[in-house]
Amino acid sequence: MPEPVLSFTVQYAVDAPELSRQQLRAWALKAVQAANQDCPDAFQRAELTLRLVNTAEGRSLNASYRDKDYATNVLTFEYGVDPEGTARGDIILCLDVLKKEAEEQGKPFKHHAAHLVIHGTLHALGYDHLNHDEAEHMEAMEVAILTRLHIENPYLER
Repeated sequence: MPEPVLSFTVQYAVDAPELSRQQLRAWALKAVQAANQDCPDAFQRAELTLRLVNTAEGRSLNASYRDKDYATNVLTFEYGVDPEGTARGDIILCLDVLKKEAEEQGKPFKHHAAHLVIHGTLHALGYDHLNHDEAEHMEAMEVAILTRLHIENPYLER
């Protein structure tokens, strides 16, 4: 099975020197590769944009697109797979929420960032957690990817 091609753009609407484009892309690529192994015929190419935002932009986007008046940690827009096999999506990561959650949960910031990038990437590739089976499958994929990165299971109670 050929490796999927990843076109990955990062937009920094906030200063985030601790999250390099190279690191963010590496995490997203792990999710793309896992999705390709899970469902080899789903897509051949992924074109993803990751935008790092502040609370105000995160809240505005969440309100506009989900009718939720708060900033969420990750917001994903999945556009599906075109006839040529290209999956497209946008991932919005609210840096303020990410930092606050990592601190509250006692997790290293980069570990939580990796989890949310992987989670958002899987959403962009069509994975969801709307029902129990979907949630279990998506979480298992996330945990497997994070384990390979030597990051603890984020779903375990602390």
